[in-house]
Amino acid sequence: MILLWEEGKVKKLSVEGTVKSQFIALFGEAEKGSYSHLKRITSLEQLCEEFGHPPEDSLGISFAVQALLFQKELIYIRVQQEGFSHEDYIRGIHLLEKACSQIHLSAICLPGVGDNYIIEPTFKLCEQSGSLLLTTSSDLYDYLTDWIS
Repeated sequence: MILLWEEGKVKKLSVEGTVKSQFIALFGEAEKGSYSHLKRITSLEQLCEEFGHPPEDSLGISFAVQALLFQKELIYIRVQQEGFSHEDYIRGIHLLEKACSQIHLSAICLPGVGDNYIIEPTFKLCEQSGSLLLTTSSDLYDYLTDWIS
């Protein structure tokens, strides 16, 4: 949907098939739900129903709540343990690569991830799709210092 300002009023134009929705992909832990699947989330209620409460020390659900409060389209990828479940992250990245032909990926959020084994393929996907990589300052520090050691 496109909003157009015309004659002092906002008019909605529907352009089916020519404009892709912009999505934020977010990897995170959750209480329930399938691992390594792309799940489109459109509301806080759906987030709670699909994934339950966040595990202690997990940031994924909290970031998802923030994205939804800012009315962003969200794809949530559940992982077993934030920052450590390499296979879940790599499978999720491959699924996102395939999905990029049908969606516009505006950002990928990797809370709890400072490991270059996960971040490097994510960087490549960000370059291919023109997406931003969202991370925390402590995860960025972990990533940068991982290169030094």
